[in-house]
Amino acid sequence: MPSPRRPAAKAPRSAIPQISWRAPQPAPVVLVSGPEEVCAERATAGLRDYLRAEDPSLEVTDVRADDYAPGTLLAVSSPSLFGEPRLVRVSGVEKCSDAFLAEAIAYLDAPQDGATIVLRHTGSSVRGKKLLEAIRAGTGGGVEIACPAVKRDSDRFDFAAGEFQAAKRRIAPPALRSLVSAFADDLTELAAACQQLISDVDGDITEQIVTRYYGGRVETTAFAVADTAIAGRYGDALIALRHALASGADPVPMVAAIASKLRTMARVAGSREPASALAARIGMKDWQVDRARRDLSGWTESSLGIAIQAAARADAEVKGASRDPVFAVERLVTVVATRAPYGS
Repeated sequence: MPSPRRPAAKAPRSAIPQISWRAPQPAPVVLVSGPEEVCAERATAGLRDYLRAEDPSLEVTDVRADDYAPGTLLAVSSPSLFGEPRLVRVSGVEKCSDAFLAEAIAYLDAPQDGATIVLRHTGSSVRGKKLLEAIRAGTGGGVEIACPAVKRDSDRFDFAAGEFQAAKRRIAPPALRSLVSAFADDLTELAAACQQLISDVDGDITEQIVTRYYGGRVETTAFAVADTAIAGRYGDALIALRHALASGADPVPMVAAIASKLRTMARVAGSREPASALAARIGMKDWQVDRARRDLSGWTESSLGIAIQAAARADAEVKGASRDPVFAVERLVTVVATRAPYGS
């Protein structure tokens, strides 16, 4: 009998307002939760800018919860002689000391007027759980800014699109796809690339502009290798793969990119639904469905099945089942690009 499925983990219940990291607003206590540092840093910087715009005399203090001197929180949050507003940024709450935990919980019962306390908790441990529960229950008049991990292609696409929307700039969909593909493995670099284009380029951002700025990066990404292999361009795929490997790319994300695109093709294959309806049903974006349908040109059910099997084998090999991960990914590219029989 198949083993029973475990229920999906539920997000912590919260009675306090949930604020977007793109539009942070101050409160007596602001919990910045979740593992995505790029979003957390943006949220904290946004709060600082918001408060400084209201009063340029804002005092900013940084406190480490894991290396905490008793009494610090109350000292830095208390009004000064001239009554300037205070912003206290507390890092490392997921590994806080007992002294900080006790004082932070006590602080929630009597927040200081004019002070904004930002508590950064990555969610990497249950340390500080009692503090988080108290904040989420509404003690201290707090708000929460969630910064979940950006892992899926669609999440990265939404992130990059949001960068340009927030700056009121237009970027062509093919340009956005190329940009996201170029920085598929590093959200920090993707964010920096978006900001560079926003700063440097006047007018709409086209695919040609992205290629001019990041063409070398685009050509050596895992998804570029996957695209050329799936399109059947065997020679180009091998050149792109060897260029990427020579530049220090890891075979693991190479295989993962190919496997991801093959799985998407399999989910789309055979469906005649409109792209928008199919995308909504299977949890994808319209453009992903359209791209997968274009990728399916020249593929059969049999050849797609063979390629997916080859990807599963290569995935195991690059993660330790083989002594030669480079050969494993080269063989996968060969199978995919030539539609060769599995195992040849």
